[in-house]
Amino acid sequence: MSLPIILAARLLRIDIYLFEPNLVLGRANKFFLKSCKKIFCYSEKLINFPIKFKDKITIINPLVREEFYNSDISLKKKEIFKILVVGGSQGAAIFDKDLKNKILNISKNYPIKIIHQTSEKNIDKLKSFYSSNNIENLIFSFDKDFVKIIKDTDLGITRAGASTLAELSILNIPFLAIPLPTSKDNHQFENARFYENKDCCWILDQKIFDYKVEEFLKNILENKVDYSQKKDNLKKLNYQNTWINVHQKIMRVINEN
Repeated sequence: MSLPIILAARLLRIDIYLFEPNLVLGRANKFFLKSCKKIFCYSEKLINFPIKFKDKITIINPLVREEFYNSDISLKKKEIFKILVVGGSQGAAIFDKDLKNKILNISKNYPIKIIHQTSEKNIDKLKSFYSSNNIENLIFSFDKDFVKIIKDTDLGITRAGASTLAELSILNIPFLAIPLPTSKDNHQFENARFYENKDCCWILDQKIFDYKVEEFLKNILENKVDYSQKKDNLKKLNYQNTWINVHQKIMRVINEN
């Protein structure tokens, strides 16, 4: 979607600054590297990045909307474990079809609440399933107050889009990533591995998701040592990741050029 904007900027001779949230360089960004002043990234080790343009990279912390930085995520005593499932605007079949029965099994032994973001067409079906099985739930598609809904959840189960992972990260929510295997250049796996290398998340291959996720959830609920470690690592990762710091760094780079 950035293509027409960048083309217009070139025609009008406006300075171009690119942003690459994925850990694999996108093809539109790669095409315009020669024309840009700088490209903002989360890592200098972007896959498929041409060495001759390395000096154009500026590293910033994972970038999210301002309301995520300003959200109150202070620790609160909880009696119920809240699991967030993020399927994206189109939903994710493995979450909508395969996961709910695993959640049902888990709920028989542990007090949990399921917060599930899915496509509009799946809301009633999922809500009916969870409610009929006495599982506390919140099922929704799009909500402008997304940050308010998810900020006090305990665990995320998600694909590995760059924005979703950054949002979970800034809110210190450890997550299980199931990268979409058909994502371009396998960029979702690389996005998740960025956080896995910092011991902030878990990655599970879609091929084994169906028969491994229940075991995973039981381990989290019975022994929170690994979970707590990942939550602590997220806090360390985001210690200086504030709206002011990110904004100032971006503006400083632009003003210097």
